[in-house]
Amino acid sequence: MLLRMRTDTGEEPWPQLAPELADWMGNAVLKKASCAHKMRLPNKRIMEGDGKKMDQAPPTRNPFVHILKYTPLEKAKLAVMTVTLFPIRLLMAAFMMLLAWPFAFLATVGRSEDSVEPQCFWRRLVDIILKIIMRVMWFAGGFHWISVKGQRALPSEASILTLAPHSSYFDAIPVTMTMSSIVMKAESKDLLLWGTLIKFIRPVFVSRSDQNSRKMTVEEIKRRAQSGGEWPQIMIFPEGTCTNRSCLITFKPGAFIPGVPVQPVVIRYPNKLDTITWTWQGPGAFKILWLTLCQLHNEFEIEFLPIYTPSEEEKKNPLLFAVNVRRIMAKALGVPITDYSFEDCQLAMAEGQLRLPVDTCLLEFAKLVRRLGLKSKNPEKDLLEYGTRAMKLEGQKQSLEDFAQFLDLPVSDMLRDMFALFDEHEDNRIDVREYVIALSVACRPAKTMDTLKLAFKMFESDNDGAITEAELAVILKTALGVSRLSVSRLFSSIDSKDTGKVTYDMFKRFVEENPEFDEEYLYVVNPQLQRGPCHQKKPSLSSLACLNLPGIATTKPANGIFCPDFSDGKTDGLHKNRIKRFILI
Repeated sequence: MLLRMRTDTGEEPWPQLAPELADWMGNAVLKKASCAHKMRLPNKRIMEGDGKKMDQAPPTRNPFVHILKYTPLEKAKLAVMTVTLFPIRLLMAAFMMLLAWPFAFLATVGRSEDSVEPQCFWRRLVDIILKIIMRVMWFAGGFHWISVKGQRALPSEASILTLAPHSSYFDAIPVTMTMSSIVMKAESKDLLLWGTLIKFIRPVFVSRSDQNSRKMTVEEIKRRAQSGGEWPQIMIFPEGTCTNRSCLITFKPGAFIPGVPVQPVVIRYPNKLDTITWTWQGPGAFKILWLTLCQLHNEFEIEFLPIYTPSEEEKKNPLLFAVNVRRIMAKALGVPITDYSFEDCQLAMAEGQLRLPVDTCLLEFAKLVRRLGLKSKNPEKDLLEYGTRAMKLEGQKQSLEDFAQFLDLPVSDMLRDMFALFDEHEDNRIDVREYVIALSVACRPAKTMDTLKLAFKMFESDNDGAITEAELAVILKTALGVSRLSVSRLFSSIDSKDTGKVTYDMFKRFVEENPEFDEEYLYVVNPQLQRGPCHQKKPSLSSLACLNLPGIATTKPANGIFCPDFSDGKTDGLHKNRIKRFILI
């Protein structure tokens, strides 16, 4: 089972939010009294990339939630501005976009996408004109003064600019200020008007339909970054999604794979009322635009930090490179860093037939999977292989060394941490079938039935596809990431003929007839399980807004604005038809 936990703090990580909605991460990681028997975590040893230690403070706010509160005076101002200033600013912004189009079109005519031509006089003139037009557009939107600190490096000095925190589509301001290249989905270049403006800044395009596109995109970034300054600088938001700027989440490695010097750039919006933030839980895109254009003045600060030159070790290890750059940027911003990423949200909020409880241990497991490099590009194939190998062991317990051999990994501190999650009796032995179940949940969180089908296959004893009540308890405990689970009522309901065994087909039919079976037969029967607020049957708006989970995927469109995720593979159907996810690497 995923069991035990050790920790040295009992503090709530997001104390100012609604106490009745206890944080998923807080319950899973920080509540020592209730979780000490469940799972053993590294004792304040945060590992990144190469396994080096890293101290982290828990974020004081959920980085994926933004709650706006208005005073009566602010509401009155909004009402007035909506019928006066807002339409004028909106029309002005649209006009400036239209005005910029012919200049961008002229500059891109006959230009090669694979090489950089000498910057002749008229192209430089167009570049200046477009910067002026964009600056007027932002001015019309209320960004009257833009505070710039530090000195932007030359492309020959730092070919990649890493920006954080990423919190809104208004983060496009630095792009228009510098006309740096960005990474964007290939479909964007075909958009009317906008596509021409995009092509002017020579973006790196990535195609969602091309399986090799992610690899090709990384290679293109490396080619440009190592060109000695011939290409425009590439501007990348390594967080990969929008947050509320309360902390820096895990950086994706895309910007650091080339192993060249980068210039960290931090951005701030020091406004009294935060109408800028566009994250997973909070105001939508148009509401953010409306609220921001209704403000008399919007402040924006950009600070160029000193160039960071990677060491030889960092060049070989992009994750370590990313960690060290993030630490510097967090210090400049005066915010904490959190070890969780958006991928943890995908796992916690997946809409499968088994929805994870608050105190699940699978979030910690998923982090270790990523750090150990066990996240597969082809999970279906690898899980089938793991399942076949685990089945041949017939439930024989494995030692740490055996487990390392099973995964084809060397023994390390991180592997010991993962091993400890499954060491139920603390006898240094585990059942690798439980690891395969947990890995299946982590890699394809929305495909519950596929995970259970694999589990039934591994646990069947007589090649009849049937398992006992005790084996079903092991499977469901591992799939939920908890230590104790009563399945007697569920098992007897499925085993209507009282044979003492159930098959996958019997289980599947029962689930189809009882789609909310986990609520009635697991959560009700096991009072120690606590369902997260977003997974309750009738969630209220307030409960969704106050959920303290580092990553909340809601029904609104995703909020990265420039490119699709090409660094972590597919999302395995998470909210497949509800979320259109674009992020920066």
